[in-house]
Amino acid sequence: MSPAALSALILGGALILFVSEKVRHDLVALIALFACLAVGLVTPAKAFLGFADPAVLAVAAILVVGRAVELSGVAAAIAKALIPARAGFGMRLSLLLAVAMLLSAFMNNIAALVITMPIATEIARDARLPPTATLMPLAFATILGGMTTLIGTPANLILSSVRENELGAPFGFFTMTPVGVAVALLGLAYLTTVGWRLLPIRQSVEAAKRAPWRVFELAVPETGLDRSALLSRLRESRARLLAHFREGRRAGGDYAADDRLLILSRQNQWSVAAATGLEAGAHLAQMPDAVTARVVVAHGSILIGLGYDEVRTQSDDRLEVVAVGPRVAREKRPLVQMRIRAGDQLYLRGAAADLAAFITRARLLEIDRLDPAPVARKRATLILAIFSLSIVAIVGAGLSPAIAFLGAAALLAGLRLLPGEEIYRSIDWTVVVLLAAMIPVGQSFNDSGAAAIAAQWLGDILSGFPLMGVLAALCAVTLLLSIFLNNVATAVIMGPLAIDVARLLDVSPDAALLAVLIGASSDFLTPIGHQNNLLVMGPGGYRFTDYARMGALLTVFVVATAAFTLSLMYR
Repeated sequence: MSPAALSALILGGALILFVSEKVRHDLVALIALFACLAVGLVTPAKAFLGFADPAVLAVAAILVVGRAVELSGVAAAIAKALIPARAGFGMRLSLLLAVAMLLSAFMNNIAALVITMPIATEIARDARLPPTATLMPLAFATILGGMTTLIGTPANLILSSVRENELGAPFGFFTMTPVGVAVALLGLAYLTTVGWRLLPIRQSVEAAKRAPWRVFELAVPETGLDRSALLSRLRESRARLLAHFREGRRAGGDYAADDRLLILSRQNQWSVAAATGLEAGAHLAQMPDAVTARVVVAHGSILIGLGYDEVRTQSDDRLEVVAVGPRVAREKRPLVQMRIRAGDQLYLRGAAADLAAFITRARLLEIDRLDPAPVARKRATLILAIFSLSIVAIVGAGLSPAIAFLGAAALLAGLRLLPGEEIYRSIDWTVVVLLAAMIPVGQSFNDSGAAAIAAQWLGDILSGFPLMGVLAALCAVTLLLSIFLNNVATAVIMGPLAIDVARLLDVSPDAALLAVLIGASSDFLTPIGHQNNLLVMGPGGYRFTDYARMGALLTVFVVATAAFTLSLMYR
C-alpha cells in the first residue's frame, strides 16, 4: 500500500474515532501518531517534535496568562460596568455579546463565557425571559470573538505554524482581524436582532420565574416514618421521591432511622424537611450570611472526578454542595457514590465572598446569582500590564507568541500574581496533547502525498470558480469537518491542504488559510462541536436541534462574509 493510502487510512480511522465520541480526543491523536510510527510514516526522531512546536508552547502559555486575567476579577468588573442595568433587553444583549467577543479575542473563550454567563442570565431574568434567550447567543459570540486575533483560539496558532512551515513566516497578531471583525460584527447584528428570536421559548413567563428543579438527600429521623404518610406529605409539599437508600443500597418498605431519601423538588431541602419530618444535614445552612448559587461545572474544573463532599475540602470548609442537578435524578444513585462531571449543575452554599472566590478558582459557571470576584486593583493592574506588554512585544518587536507569552507566564509566577497551584492547572493538557500528537500526523499526511492528491481532487472541482467561490468552498468544507472533529485537528488537516489548493488555482495562500481559520471555529450547528456550545446546553434547556435552528443562518452568513471580505483583501 502506498504511503499516501496509508496516511489517508490512518486519518480516516482517526476521524471515525473522533466522531464516535467514545474515545478521548487526545487519546485518538496519540493512537493516530503511533499508527503512523508503526507503518513508517513518522520516524521515531520526529514523533514527539510536536511537543516542542512553538504553537503548542504558545497555547499552554496563553492559557496561563488568560487564567491570571480571569482570576484577577478585572474582566468581570469591566463587563459589568459596560452593560447598564437600566437599558432595554436588546441594548443589554448587544453590549453583552460585544463584550464577550472582545474578551474572547484576548483570552480563552471558555474563560470569556465563565465571566459573562451570570450577566446573561440576569439580563434574561430582568426581561422576564428564560436563559434560553441569552445563553446560546452568548456562546456563539465567544466563538466569533476568537476568530479576530492570533491568540483567540488554538486553531489560529496552528494555522500560523502551518504558514511558517509552508511559506516561511507566521501570521501577524492582527492578520486575521479584518475578516474576523467583519464576521463577528455581522454575527453580532444577527444574534441580537433575529437569532435569539428563533430559539424556542419552552417556558412561559411564569415558569421562567419559578425556581429550578433540584435534587437532594434527606435523612429519616430516629423514630422512623410510615411510607404512605411520608409520600402524602411529599405530594403536599410538591416534592417527589426518586429513590430510597439503606446503607448505600436501594431499599423498599417503611423508612427506618438513618435511611436516605433522594428527593426532587423546586423548593430547597430545608423547606421540604420541615414539611415532611425528614432531616436536612447541610452544615452551613444556618449561617447568617449564607447564600446559594446554582453553577455549572466547566471543562478543566478542579472538581471533575471528585465527590460532592470534596467541595468542602477544596474550599477549606467554607462551602458545601446542598443540592445537585438533573443527572442524579436520572441515575438515582446515592450522592456519596456520584462523581462530578463537566456540565453538572451544583447548588453551592456559603458566604457570598467565599462563593465568588471559589467559583472563579474552581472554573464554575454561575447561573442564578451574581457575586463577581472582588478586584485587587494593584494586582489586577500588574497582570494587565504584563499581558499588554506581551502583545506589544509580538506586534511591535516581532517576538513569537511562544516566547512572549512564556515570558509573561514566568513573570506572573515569579511575582506570585497567579497562585502556584493554578499555574499548571490552568493549562488544558488534553488540548496540548491533542496538538502535539496531531502535528506530526498532519505532517505525514502532507509528506506522504495524500494532501497533494486531496488538493488536486478539490482543485479540479473548484477550477473555474471565481475567487469568492473558491474561498467560500474552502471555508464551508472546513466548517463541515469541524462539526465532527475538534477545531484543532481540523486546522492541522485543512491548513496544508488549503495551501496546496491555493497553489493549484493560483489563489493567495493567505486567503485560503484565513478561510480555513474562519471555518475551523464556526460550528454553530451542534452542541458537540465546541465546548462553549455544550456548556450552555443544560442551563439553557436546549435540545440538539436548537443549535441548527439558530445557527444554520449564521453559518451561511459567516461563510459568505468571510469569502466576500477575503476576496476584496486578496483579489
